[in-house]
This record gives sequence, C-alpha cells and structure tokens, in this order.
Amino acid sequence: MKKRGCACASRWIEDAPLSHVHVREQHQCAAKNGRSVVEHHPSSYWEQPFSQPYFDNTTKRETTTTVGQSAYLHCRVRNLGDRAVSWIRQRDLHILTVGILTYTNDQRFQSLHSDGSDEWTLKISSPQVRDSGIYECQVSTEPKISQAFNLSVVVSKAKINGNSELYIKSGSDINLTCIVLQTPEPPSFIYWYKGDNVINYSQRGGISVVTEKQTRTSRLLISRALPADSGNYTCAPSTAESASVLVHVLNGG
Repeated sequence: MKKRGCACASRWIEDAPLSHVHVREQHQCAAKNGRSVVEHHPSSYWEQPFSQPYFDNTTKRETTTTVGQSAYLHCRVRNLGDRAVSWIRQRDLHILTVGILTYTNDQRFQSLHSDGSDEWTLKISSPQVRDSGIYECQVSTEPKISQAFNLSVVVSKAKINGNSELYIKSGSDINLTCIVLQTPEPPSFIYWYKGDNVINYSQRGGISVVTEKQTRTSRLLISRALPADSGNYTCAPSTAESASVLVHVLNGG
C-alpha cells in the first residue's frame, strides 16, 4: 500500500498565527518531503494590514476640577480609520457626542478634535458636583471598544485659621492666614477685602500680604492695629469660595 504524504502549509494565515505545535508538525512534515517551511513573523499585530483601532493607554484617566472650572477628558485612538468616536455618560448611558457633534440638549458638553489628530477631547464647561462620574470614550468597531475616564468635580473653599471672630487689643497685630482647600491647581490670585473694598496697601503703612501659590496659602498682617481697623476681613481666591472673619480691635484699658 502506498503511503500518503503530509500536506504542509507554508504561508501565514491572516489573523491566525500557527501554534508552536503546528509549527513543529510542519517542520517534521517538510523534512520528510525534502522541503523547508518559511515562517512569517509580523513584528506586531497592529502592523498587519487592515489593523483595528486601539486606545493609547498613556492618556490621563483621572481628572479633578473645581466647580465652574472647565474639565477636559482626553481620549486618544490609534488607527481609527472610518470609525466614529462617541462620548457616553456611564450613569445613564446618555450619548453626549458623536464625532464632533453634540447629541444632548446640555450644551456644556462639547467634543474637540483637530483634523489629522488621534485625540478626541470631551470638554465640560461650568461643571457641577453632579457631573462627577465615569465617562466612556467609545469607538464604533464591531464589537464596540471603549475606555473609561473618571471625573471628580469638587467644591474648593477658602478657610481662615482660627475662630470666625477675632478680638485683639489696640496696638497689637492683626495676623490672618488663609488656606485654599480642595483645589487641584493653585489659584491664580488671592485677594483680601475689608468690607467690600480690596485692601489697599497705600491707605496706611504696616500692611503686608504674603501669598504662596504652591502651598495655597495667603497671610495678611496689619501691624499696630487701631480701632478703625475693626471690620469684616475676607480672603477671596480666584477659583474657590471665599472665607471671612470679623475682627474687633478694642481700646486698651
């Protein structure tokens, strides 16, 4: 009886690389028939023709902003081709944007994209605490692929150390320290007010303000306070709720 020869595949099957067992069997088969097997090893799956879209995982996935400060969620998709990118709010599965079009009546949501760019950015203007949560960047492949981004919207507040009222004797110093809490970025400025007026250093001598943006603190010093310096003092950061203290300068006796 004539022995049947083995059939040896010698080409790469698209999207289905041979297992080690199959490769070994092909080499054994080819050796019996006096032939050799040529193996093809693409350096990466994504370098094959017609590669699928995929996410760039180097983008920031956690974002914190303060109430009223615009938030930006950056999604980067490689090899997008003719697929569409959508932004979806996870808590109610509401489609916010498709491509650069907004699909919600809430016009605070906007998709930003430049031609030729891999980046699709969801901009949320004037965010509120209720906007905190998970947002999905979704690509219209089959099946669909998505990447989740977490947004935290916090209320930034100023706090003046000490009690809400301060009593000092005439001739003593008024020394107030303000700290800005729960702010992801340092405020661009911190103003001090007495009543409704910004404290003017030229009104009298002995007034100094030292603001340290990185530590989010500001210190107001009024030397040798007089009864006329009594009043409501307010610390007002650029991106946070203000804080006040009522100062009473008492005549010594």
